Amino acid sequence: MFSPNLRPYLPQSAVANTGKRAIRQMQRTDALGSVRRMLGSVKRNLRNPLALYTALAVAGAALVILAVAPMTSTVVQRWSERDVELRSRLVFNSIRDQVAAGLAIATGANLVPFFERLTEDERLLALGYCSEGGRLGHATKHMPRSVACPRPDRKDDGTFARVYVGGRRVLIGAFPLNVGATRGDLLILHDLEFVDERASRTWAYTAVATVTVILGIGLLALASVLGVLRAWSQTVRDAIGDAKRGLEPQAPPSNGLPMPFAMRALLREFRAERVEGDGLQIQWSPQTLQRLLEERLPGTDIIAVSNREPYIHNRVDGAVVLQVPASGLVAALEPVMRACGGKWIAHGSGSADHETVDAHDRIAVPPASPAYTLRRVWLSEEEQEGYYYGLANEGLWPLCHIAFVRPTFRQEDWEQYVAINRRFAEAVIKEASRPDPIVLVHDYHFALLPRMVRERLPNATIVTFWHIPWPNAETFGICPWREEIIHGLLGSTILGFHTQFHCNNFLEGTDRFVESRIDREHSSVTVGGREAMIRPYPISIEWPPAALAAQAPVADCRNAVSWRLGLPPAARIVVGIERFDYTKGILDRMQAVDRLLRLRPAWKGRLVFVQAAAPTRSKLSAYGTLQKEAERLADEVNARHGGDGYKPIVLVARHHEPDEVYELFRADDACIVSSLHDGMNLVAKEFVAARDDEQGVLILSNFAGASRELNEALMVNPYDTQAMAEALERALLMPEAEQRERMRLMRDVLRVRNVYRWAGQMLLDAARLRSQQRIVAESVAAAGGLSRAS
Repeated sequence: MFSPNLRPYLPQSAVANTGKRAIRQMQRTDALGSVRRMLGSVKRNLRNPLALYTALAVAGAALVILAVAPMTSTVVQRWSERDVELRSRLVFNSIRDQVAAGLAIATGANLVPFFERLTEDERLLALGYCSEGGRLGHATKHMPRSVACPRPDRKDDGTFARVYVGGRRVLIGAFPLNVGATRGDLLILHDLEFVDERASRTWAYTAVATVTVILGIGLLALASVLGVLRAWSQTVRDAIGDAKRGLEPQAPPSNGLPMPFAMRALLREFRAERVEGDGLQIQWSPQTLQRLLEERLPGTDIIAVSNREPYIHNRVDGAVVLQVPASGLVAALEPVMRACGGKWIAHGSGSADHETVDAHDRIAVPPASPAYTLRRVWLSEEEQEGYYYGLANEGLWPLCHIAFVRPTFRQEDWEQYVAINRRFAEAVIKEASRPDPIVLVHDYHFALLPRMVRERLPNATIVTFWHIPWPNAETFGICPWREEIIHGLLGSTILGFHTQFHCNNFLEGTDRFVESRIDREHSSVTVGGREAMIRPYPISIEWPPAALAAQAPVADCRNAVSWRLGLPPAARIVVGIERFDYTKGILDRMQAVDRLLRLRPAWKGRLVFVQAAAPTRSKLSAYGTLQKEAERLADEVNARHGGDGYKPIVLVARHHEPDEVYELFRADDACIVSSLHDGMNLVAKEFVAARDDEQGVLILSNFAGASRELNEALMVNPYDTQAMAEALERALLMPEAEQRERMRLMRDVLRVRNVYRWAGQMLLDAARLRSQQRIVAESVAAAGGLSRAS
């Protein structure tokens, strides 16, 4: 497409015309027709092997021509056009002083004769001068009428455009020319017809040469190919049939022909790909994940590591109470572990956690139907202060979230962080029942753990997933231990982020701060001879959500919530559900409600914003201050717009269980997720999953990773209070038909891209890498055996 700066030069037809694409299309038309005719010939001559092989050889030659000739032609065309651009700059540099001197004369010089002499060159089509006011003057006789002067936002170093004029392509070069205090542009037009002719000739010569080479090779190979092709084809057909039935290829084949080792590997890969391919057509589920593990990772030891545990036991009024924490990580990983089994190592933070584990600090979970083992690691208050509250949440959390809270780095916090990472690494080593487990490391609390595990279990497959954003290199450079953190993460086999953007940021930071070899084509980093793959894996939720199974109808949920919170009967309900975290934009959404009520007083008494916020990290001043500020702002807005028992903002500061969260989602008219910066944000996905009635509107921040997938939400900039207020009103006025269409599309996305697919993609990649490593090891061993035998 043309640059926006060049559009003023072009007539409307020229803007719409993609010249290069048209040329390529013309060049390919005949060849494509030949391929189609050849395929028809193949179909008609299936009973004649010689005719079939000949037809395939010619079709192959045509395909090679299609691939090679246009590429060669394009390269020649680009080189030639680049030469013309350089020629335009040379012409400009040669004459600009003379042109400027002529224009500086008070009476005004006539530059047309001078320009006409220059255009005697057959490839220099026309010259002209655009004044600062946008008037074209001093134009030579061949200057096309459709050419107009540029807008003021043109580039300072000159700009080029390629357009069609009178059926031929023309290169327009616009070069800024200062004459005293005024500024104009010198236009230089070159005819590109010779470039197109040169490209066409190159295409033809390349095609002829390619055909000659291919026919020569084909004739030499044909005699040997005909003799073995039929028997080998039968071998492959038998092997593919075995693969489709889920069997390993048999060796040796019945006809005595050898099955290449690479072919065996490809057929094994084909068997495995059926799992992933089926997952895009049928629903990814726990059963799909279990089948994947059985087929690709049989008998594998799976160990997950995270700071937050999936089940917390607290003692309340003398009784042990079970709590599921409000954590996006737990919401995503827990159903995966239920499907995969294995062990989950986490910090035991509950007041009754010690009482509920066995002598090895283990407990089978979930309590009602145990599916995996939770191994708890104990931390003292001092260790938790330094590792969790200090380095992780006062340092790394604000560093990775662009929320304008200054990160704090203390040496003693770093020392605790290193020590706790080492303690969890020791727990992984102890829990591993074999030398090559799959270790799933989660989040910013364990940046050093992959390297520590790698040193003790070199054959382990370590998949690390970073649940929060990864900042750009300049921001990450603030961290005093940036090299240590990157080296720690590169101990992983696979390092995953939510989005490709975060992967790019990590590669950029690694390139700047660590001595490494980066393969950007394959998105990998090699340090110390070991390669780590960097991949995007957008996290999601289980489908269908377990919390949805016991939910009442939407109307009943609405009545229950309205009664419990004392809302007006006809109120339009907007819900926000977050932790009290400064990255979530809680204050911003309250200000948007205030703004809407100021602009549209008619909503007073009719609009209620329910903010459910769980207190978190209360020992850190930034979080405690946020809660106090939210309570103050809610009181202020309620005082300004409320009355007679009506409160426009209902702030509920407590933990909500999943059933309560889904009830709130089903009761509302809209849900607002106004993250200032977020890796993914599963609240947005949980809201969509909760609305099986296909009603309700999602208002979603552009700065949440979920915005890359839930495109049908109303996107907002949480820093723009006016735009947020307008989005709130639009959501409340949206027709039901539009709500249904948007919600249906978002639910389709979640149905396919659920948490089992997220885990399955990581495990599939891990399985492929393990297979590749096994193949390499077998090849090395075989080569060693041959050398010893010789």
